[in-house]
Amino acid sequence: MTKPITCFKAYDIRGELNSQLDEATAYRIGYAFAEELNAKTVVVGSDVRLTSTPLKLALSAGLIDAGANVTDIGMAGTEEIYFATKHLGVDGGIEVTASHNPINYNGMKLVKADSVPISGDTGLNAIKTRAEQLSDEAVSQRLAYYTQGEAIDADAFYNGHAHIKVSHLTDTGSYVEDSCMSAYVDHMLSYVNLDSFTPLKIVVNAGNGAAGPALDAIEAELASRQIPISFIKVHHEADGTFPHGIPNPLLPENRADTADAVIKYNADFGVAWDGDFDRCFLFDAEGNFIEGYYIVGLLAAAFIEKNQDSKIIYDPRVFWNTEDIVANAGGTPIKSKTGHAFIKERMRKEDAVYGGEMSAHHYFRDFAYCDSGMIPWLLIAELVCVKKQLLASMVKARIEAFPSSGEINSKLKDADAALERATSKYKPLATVIDTTDGLGLEFDTWRFNLRKSNTEPVIRLNVESRGDIALMEEKTAELLSVIRDE
Repeated sequence: MTKPITCFKAYDIRGELNSQLDEATAYRIGYAFAEELNAKTVVVGSDVRLTSTPLKLALSAGLIDAGANVTDIGMAGTEEIYFATKHLGVDGGIEVTASHNPINYNGMKLVKADSVPISGDTGLNAIKTRAEQLSDEAVSQRLAYYTQGEAIDADAFYNGHAHIKVSHLTDTGSYVEDSCMSAYVDHMLSYVNLDSFTPLKIVVNAGNGAAGPALDAIEAELASRQIPISFIKVHHEADGTFPHGIPNPLLPENRADTADAVIKYNADFGVAWDGDFDRCFLFDAEGNFIEGYYIVGLLAAAFIEKNQDSKIIYDPRVFWNTEDIVANAGGTPIKSKTGHAFIKERMRKEDAVYGGEMSAHHYFRDFAYCDSGMIPWLLIAELVCVKKQLLASMVKARIEAFPSSGEINSKLKDADAALERATSKYKPLATVIDTTDGLGLEFDTWRFNLRKSNTEPVIRLNVESRGDIALMEEKTAELLSVIRDE
């Protein structure tokens, strides 16, 4: 290959369409994945983006040519790949998704057998090297076969035209379709005691992403068991053009539709997901967004109640609330570096029952230590019914005890200089210095974490205090002034 592949990141694959990621690149990745893992069986899936199916078929062609039998679970969220990889006992799984990236991007998330994540240190870089070593001529010849000689047109690909012919996939190797949806739904519902459910009304916002079909399947099963949950569906239909914008409820401007529906329909709570629904965001009965930080504490307490002496993994951005809850409940709090690969690795090492990040990623031991966007809202629904409390009531005292700023991003010309300014001003005064991930400094009644982005000139700030919202707000403003050099 004459030029390097530039869509490989630290833990996954993400790139701009055509310039960084196209069908030829997808073919290379599939071939290299099967070769590097010596994978004979691989499960693939794709999100709702128009280019995801074309990329998935090209990926499958590469997998098949390298000797793998492919099972395609169709349009699916990332967690469905995690589930299918373990459930089917295959050698690896790949989800084609760009999650919350812009519309002109796409990507892939890769796992080994048992849904063990693949990062740069555990095979991703080796896959990249193998993909680059495939000759242009060999790739062109194989793509010509799979497209039956049809020229690959970039504009057609961008608009969702699949050049790869499924009939030729089956001619060459084993390519079968199997959604695994029924088994997936059964597994999702195994996390809760459905007998404890009382009538609930829940607003669900799929953001026109991949969550809709999975939620529909869960809804149908709940109905068949006569569980009294009704759903108000917002932006529910899967639509790769994303008519209401790329689904990313972490951004405040993307929350209004869910919040408004909760209020309008007098719902018990609301749920919103990102595009591949590996993150789950909660809203209380008044439409207020609940920071993921407080959901981590809530779920940690619930797991410890069911599993005494449980180990709970959490990220270092904000954690006083989580540590306090876990310690008082009799569990063991364990801090891990931010990021799914680090959290999953630590989860496996500690055999932790649950792990959570403030960014709304929630990890479960019984889900192959992977993150799920469906399990959290089911657990919250169970808690609302069992405790006979509204979601707001369950987190109110914790928010007051440990108020936090939420993550604030600052895009700067020189992120290193901003980090140095903050370090020089605050480090000499700190009582605790934590470098687990970025700069974490603690003082008597407040603390902060400051992290640089790995991919852009952005600084991410989180501040929390002990029961003093005014102090938290004061220190947040002060830090932003230092960071932004205002």
